Amino acid sequence: MHGSASRTGVANLPLHYGKAPRWLFQRMSRLAREISIIIVSDFGADELLRRLSDPYWFQALGCVLGYDWHSSGVTTTVCGALKDGLKGLEKDLGLFVAGGKGATSRKTPAEIEAFGSQISVDPAGLVYASRMSAKVDSAALQDGYQLYHHCFFFTQKGDWAVVQQGMNEDNRYARRYHWLGEGVGDFVCEPHAAICSDGRGEVLNLVARESTPARTTITAVSTEQPLQSTMADLNKLRTLDLPARHQIYIEDIHPDRLGKGLAIIYDRQPRGFEELLSLEHVGPKTVRALSLISELIYGVPASYRDPARFSFAHGGKDGIPFPVDRQTYDQSIDLLAKAIQRSKIDVSEKREAFRRLDGSFRRPG
Repeated sequence: MHGSASRTGVANLPLHYGKAPRWLFQRMSRLAREISIIIVSDFGADELLRRLSDPYWFQALGCVLGYDWHSSGVTTTVCGALKDGLKGLEKDLGLFVAGGKGATSRKTPAEIEAFGSQISVDPAGLVYASRMSAKVDSAALQDGYQLYHHCFFFTQKGDWAVVQQGMNEDNRYARRYHWLGEGVGDFVCEPHAAICSDGRGEVLNLVARESTPARTTITAVSTEQPLQSTMADLNKLRTLDLPARHQIYIEDIHPDRLGKGLAIIYDRQPRGFEELLSLEHVGPKTVRALSLISELIYGVPASYRDPARFSFAHGGKDGIPFPVDRQTYDQSIDLLAKAIQRSKIDVSEKREAFRRLDGSFRRPG
């Protein structure tokens, strides 16, 4: 189970304060339930996972349900509406939702395990996928966004998708990460198929393909070199004249505080970077320190390329910054339109849902 993962996208969204009023959230939950039932009935639960892992389709769903196109709150609200709307239908649909925002996100493993009797696979593999997707986007891809929301969708036969979001306290933007558990067999090397973001920057990207030598060196340093030598290298880093891009990292290197994580790695002797990353107490600062040792002591740099490839809000007919995928757009419009038409909601709600659908996909380009 843990070898099959695909992160499909990232979206940068501005922070909007407030939350959906209860009367709106109840309607969002009902419409989310109806759309989900129709998609699962017609195409299967796997297809709904694929749709949720598409940042564009997810955002359009948020518009249809009644939320802003360009707002960070769409992530938590849509995931919350899906979880609430599908409650009690999980076994019938073969589709389950765990996790959520803040403290609820930390309950994801327990919620997955609670559904164990209703699924045909060992829930331990799903728990691993949940934890690793969060670990990758917090420690292996260090882009300045702290995760605060993690929603895990999975089927009766063990297929899964993740929608999670982080917040950047400096620019007050949120960044959303989508994962789809099919097609790619490596959590730590290019696990995504597409990434959408309104902003790009220089980040520590240890899941980039060009970071493969760094991942190998990091593992070797932490497992083959005696712990005392690694600690000595950390102290050496604090006295080096570092490149400008490292100024945001070096201030966090305190060998005395990193000792616990490094000791765990050395004792466990992980067989590769993925296993290293999965260890408890191995977080962003430990990974960052090992990355700096890899680059500055052993001459093996990691990638600092932001994996964002597409602008979320500005695709248009001129093809800048990306060409509109008309076939995908048309398929998404058709699928959502049919789901709305067949849903068991009243005419006025259907009319409003169609208006929002039209506005989300047919905005000026």
